[in-house]
Amino acid sequence: MSPTRAIAFAALLAIAPGSMLAAPAPSAAHADAGRKSTRHFKLVNATFDSVIALAIAPHGSDAFHDVALGDPLQGGLSSMTVDVPAGGCLRDLRVTFRGGRILLLPYIDVCRSDGLRLTPG
Repeated sequence: MSPTRAIAFAALLAIAPGSMLAAPAPSAAHADAGRKSTRHFKLVNATFDSVIALAIAPHGSDAFHDVALGDPLQGGLSSMTVDVPAGGCLRDLRVTFRGGRILLLPYIDVCRSDGLRLTPG
């Protein structure tokens, strides 16, 4: 390596750490500081009917919040992960199937469990 290149390289090494300290990249903790923590919940549909709507409420309340499914969750053996609205651990889930049948599932602990399997019957 030529002496000129060696000096330029040494100068780059001396400047680079200082420039990284001057403008640190935001950490994940700082990036999420304005957002609430989100719980993810996996819903497995092992029934014969498609799930067309899902709503979650604090246990014992009628304040259900609709969860965006996008497309219906097909019957058979399909699954999707949804975001649980902020709140406590005990929740009631309201599942609406194609054809209008509604299944109410009370006492779901979203802190201890990360999913639920819907089965026929």
